[in-house]
Amino acid sequence: MKILVTGASGFIGGRFADFALTQGLEVRVNGRRAEAMQALRARGGDFIQGDLADPALARQLCRDVEAVVHCAGAVGVWGSYAHFHQANVTVTENLIDACVEQGVRRLVHLSSPSVYFDGQAHVGLKEEQLPRRFSDHYGQTKYLAEQRVFAAQARGLEVLALRPRFVTGAGDTSIFPRLINMQRKGRLAIIGNGRNRVDFTSVDNLNAALLSALQASGPALGQVYNISNGEPVLLWEAVNYVLQRLDLPPVRRHLPYPMAYGAAALNEGLCRLLPGRPEPSLFRLGVAVMAKDFSLDISRARHYLDYQPRVDLWTALDEFCHWWQGRQPG
Repeated sequence: MKILVTGASGFIGGRFADFALTQGLEVRVNGRRAEAMQALRARGGDFIQGDLADPALARQLCRDVEAVVHCAGAVGVWGSYAHFHQANVTVTENLIDACVEQGVRRLVHLSSPSVYFDGQAHVGLKEEQLPRRFSDHYGQTKYLAEQRVFAAQARGLEVLALRPRFVTGAGDTSIFPRLINMQRKGRLAIIGNGRNRVDFTSVDNLNAALLSALQASGPALGQVYNISNGEPVLLWEAVNYVLQRLDLPPVRRHLPYPMAYGAAALNEGLCRLLPGRPEPSLFRLGVAVMAKDFSLDISRARHYLDYQPRVDLWTALDEFCHWWQGRQPG
């Protein structure tokens, strides 16, 4: 099978492209950073550089491929609606059009559990349990992109979407690097009582889920799937595990939730008034994410994709720590 992986210069897209090559698939890759593609190219990946916002480039990428795994997009909390809509919705629309025009059979879309975020605690969320309103532009545009993907079934495209939660492992440049940097600056604190349980996903488990999505058939098609390790853990226990593995002091300081939320609101307000609207160091949504229970029901993925998370969180964290230490100077 020949596939296209978008966003392959990023953590998830890059790890899946590498995994797909080990599975014997023929892989074309696209991403923003050409330098990040060197290892994939050395292993036989077909790299085509360019911006997916260009419909002609999207058509070129989709030529002669059987399936697309779409991992590209904008992430984050801060930024204009237009920015997130362009990167998450318009780019997906271009890719869908290219798939249809070039005769691609299947599109596997990487979505996000950010579509569920409303600042409240949630345990065992099912795929249909969406909030009445979205908390940020990222969650809203990821959901809109999902809707565009599912609408493409009417044009003959086979589609599936995955919502993986807190993906980590070697190559994670988002979750733990930010926490490590905050701790090094003395700015990390346990928000609330520190007993909140959350889901993580080993990137190896996500790779298996994406491969299953490429191979699925029948009633598995046309659905969105929650993906996680299926075993919620104490968030701050996981954070301190990583810090201790990296010879950093554990987080012991507590900050009451109302105080942290208020500080984040003030920080956001000030940044909106400053020239250039710089990104705040603390967000209200981020405070809620770090303080509240949040876990997903993965029974749909278990049933239709035969998804069995085999790599536990601690193995994934060990992998991350080994990789992180190898990147540090001297």
